[in-house]
Amino acid sequence: MDFAAIAANTADAVGTGSSQHSSARRGNFRGHFTAALNRTFSQYRTLLRRALGLLVLLGFGALAGCQTTPVHGLTPEQIAALKSEGFTQTDEGWEFGLSDTVLFDTDKFVVRDPARETVTRIGHTLVKVGLDAVRVYGYTDSVGSDTYNEQLSARRADAVAGVLAEAGVKRAGIQTIGAGKRNPVADNSTPAGRAQNRRVAIVISTR
Repeated sequence: MDFAAIAANTADAVGTGSSQHSSARRGNFRGHFTAALNRTFSQYRTLLRRALGLLVLLGFGALAGCQTTPVHGLTPEQIAALKSEGFTQTDEGWEFGLSDTVLFDTDKFVVRDPARETVTRIGHTLVKVGLDAVRVYGYTDSVGSDTYNEQLSARRADAVAGVLAEAGVKRAGIQTIGAGKRNPVADNSTPAGRAQNRRVAIVISTR
């Protein structure tokens, strides 16, 4: 019997078995490693998608905020509507002024029909764009007593406020101020200047 050959064959068999076992272990390791790696990448992709989705939502939210952020409390749509009606921006807010010669007869406080149409149209515009906080100022020239001028200016402001309310503006949101001869816009020493000072102003402001 060739013991050397038997030993060699046995060694070869053992070596082959060990090699096969080692290969199996390496295969199992690679399989587990690959599976773990795939899970990690899958989790990473999920987190990345969520993060990107959040960024997109934040971006749209910021953009929407930029588009609707009010300017001095008013939206771009509201400002455009006021401009279309002839309002101009002043220190008090957005103002529309009407001469008393257009609004009223001398020493009267009933709004004349042509002016009523103008005030009514303005009221409809304010309602349409959701502006319901309004101040109406009545002014006079410097002729006459302070008491008389303040009473007349207050009544005229109330008359204009009444027309706005008829147009749909909430009366509770309209503040009237009889300013009398205060805050003149022209020289009271001339007829032309006094005519400019006799006026009613509709003011829109969030202050």
